[in-house]
Amino acid sequence: MPNLRMPVVAGQFYPADARALRRDLERYVGVREPRPVLGGLCPHAGYMYSGATAGALFAAMDVPATVFLLGPKHQAGGADYAVWAAGAWRTPLGLAPVDEEAAAALLAACPLLVADQEAHRQEHSLEVIVPFVQYANPAAAIVPVAVAPLPPRELRALGEGLAAAVAPRRQRTLVVVSSDMTHYEAAASAARKDELALERLRALDAEGLVAVVHEHRITMCGVWPAAAALVAFRALGAAGGSVVKYTNSGETSGDFHQVVGYAAVTFA
Repeated sequence: MPNLRMPVVAGQFYPADARALRRDLERYVGVREPRPVLGGLCPHAGYMYSGATAGALFAAMDVPATVFLLGPKHQAGGADYAVWAAGAWRTPLGLAPVDEEAAAALLAACPLLVADQEAHRQEHSLEVIVPFVQYANPAAAIVPVAVAPLPPRELRALGEGLAAAVAPRRQRTLVVVSSDMTHYEAAASAARKDELALERLRALDAEGLVAVVHEHRITMCGVWPAAAALVAFRALGAAGGSVVKYTNSGETSGDFHQVVGYAAVTFA
């Protein structure tokens, strides 16, 4: 199949076996009490570390027909601001089709973005979220977007373009941003720093989020797609963000001296 993106971290970040994966998703998501939201912030670590936090997010959100997925680029290669604009992504649960109409609308609304698959081939930050989308709504289509660091003017242009693409299909669209929080600090220090970022996320303050991450050296890997999404959420009339769950890797590993923070946040 042309334009098919194959999984690269199945069997590493999450189970490669469909039955085992579905069992994990059932356990992490639990009883769903979904409500309509504009978007969410979701972690992207191995499921043993961040799966419960991601599950709490997807338990709290209605997952409609189209899900825009915005994530950071951890890997070199491909365009800096890249949309996978056609085809499908495979996971152990099957194919997640790309909403090609929505992808085209986003590309038209934001000239910064280009249709490029290479940027996504080895990147895990969106792949690990797709099974949660499939579990919550097997019929959902996705629009994967990779976002490298970008200056303020382009950040705002990306957010405004995203809002323009979402607005005509708002009732059937969700925006999910992929990001972990502070990396490799003691749990107490990570929690203090992450609360500063979460405060800005709750306030839909894109510029404030970037500023506080820079000032306090918060190693939030998805700050750029998150800030762009905040611009879009504010433009679309969101009232604010709500933290559903905050955890860290020490709760799994037992090592609270060097943790990674994970947050689930909804925006409505």
